[in-house]
Amino acid sequence: METARKRWSFRITPMRLVFMAIAAVAIAVILVRFVSGLGATTNLNDQWPWGLWIAFDVLLGVALAGGGYGVALIVYVLRRDQFYPIARSTMLTSLLGYVIVVLGLLIEVGQWFNFWRPYVSWGHASVLFEVFWCISMYTIIQILEFGEIGTETVFKGFHKYLKKAMPVLLVIGITLPTLHQSSLGGLFYLMVGKENPLWWSVLLPPFFLLSSFFVGPGMIIIESSLTGKAFDHHVDISVLRGLVRISGGAMLLYLLLKLVDMAVKGTFPNVFAFDFPSIMFLIELFFGVIIPIIIAFSSMSGTRKGLLWFGILDVAGVILNRFNVLFTGMGKYLNQYGGHYFPAWTEIIVSLGLISIACLIYLFIVENFNIINHSGSESMNGDMTGEKITLSA
Repeated sequence: METARKRWSFRITPMRLVFMAIAAVAIAVILVRFVSGLGATTNLNDQWPWGLWIAFDVLLGVALAGGGYGVALIVYVLRRDQFYPIARSTMLTSLLGYVIVVLGLLIEVGQWFNFWRPYVSWGHASVLFEVFWCISMYTIIQILEFGEIGTETVFKGFHKYLKKAMPVLLVIGITLPTLHQSSLGGLFYLMVGKENPLWWSVLLPPFFLLSSFFVGPGMIIIESSLTGKAFDHHVDISVLRGLVRISGGAMLLYLLLKLVDMAVKGTFPNVFAFDFPSIMFLIELFFGVIIPIIIAFSSMSGTRKGLLWFGILDVAGVILNRFNVLFTGMGKYLNQYGGHYFPAWTEIIVSLGLISIACLIYLFIVENFNIINHSGSESMNGDMTGEKITLSA
């Protein structure tokens, strides 16, 4: 009854119409894929069984959606209460990111109608089995966490129960991503002899985990910039700068581990060979890590322009890293058997369509629920007693 009395709103703008059009085409392609298979809608082959959908929708999608657990860690473990104002929007972005990842996995699995089998078949020796379970469980946890926000507006009778459950949900919600983020790196650790030595490392799991953490603030900055234009809501610059400093610290650790790893493996000659893999690696490291570190710990992080550049380079660096690991890193090995791969237009439109769907859902939720105007001044002590709790996973 409460839901029926709620008056929903959703403004129609030219950009939203573009999102709708892309989403409609993508849904049509997805239906064709479900009926006719991967061969009819992708350029995948026996040499290249993984392509754009795995790289973009899964490897990259999981990393870029990592801001949720990162902010939960910063707010509830590191106790940085000044970041409460961006907690709900970050949680929403993370939730939608994982929903898109789950949809992407469903689309990418060859026999998609067997998606349920990992729930009943124990594949304990498979890295992908662990990734599947963690992503699935974390998505469910995030939906329950969002319920604490949603029940402020609809189904209000459930609100008090979800508030009481939030401390447990938050602990699980911080733990699960550390497992599957690192396991995605472990997946490529198994590719010894196939992955280019510039990207293969025994430290791939912590590299994937660290990058998923420090890319969170970059996503938050880009999202807050777009939200500010769309809803005339601007996050205080001190909040964003604080996030950037934390991200920069994680980047410094990442860079240090990279340098030590290259020294131990003896791959510095590969780095400066100036062939295609070398150039891609240097671009990734210089523009995606070193320059953002400089911005984070300089006066540039005190301006919105500097923060935006940090966000763009941070996110672009992680995007390039995930694409390099799959395409540049494994291209030489896979292509030696006569295969080649370039994504079909249908693969590209499906990826853009999933993003468009996520954007439309985000805009609808922000317009109808208390997301960006939430101050979140409650303390964690209140949360743990069940008296007050603010969602920010």
